[in-house]
Amino acid sequence: MNARYKKFGDFRDLIVYKKAFKQGCEIFDLTLSFPKEEQYSLTSQIRRSTRSVCANLAEAYRKRNYLKHF
Repeated sequence: MNARYKKFGDFRDLIVYKKAFKQGCEIFDLTLSFPKEEQYSLTSQIRRSTRSVCANLAEAYRKRNYLKHF
């Protein structure tokens, strides 16, 4: 691995990622108590949106490794 990439660390070390991941886990547990008729509409939409936050943070963090993006 290139030393330049090592300098930045990992996106999982970011405080905002840790908070988003923890919040996503809490939301997942909360949606387990939703009514069954909402399982494929509201519940899945909420779960996908919480996963999207972590995925977007990871993608943005990876892009900052390239000097062209500064």
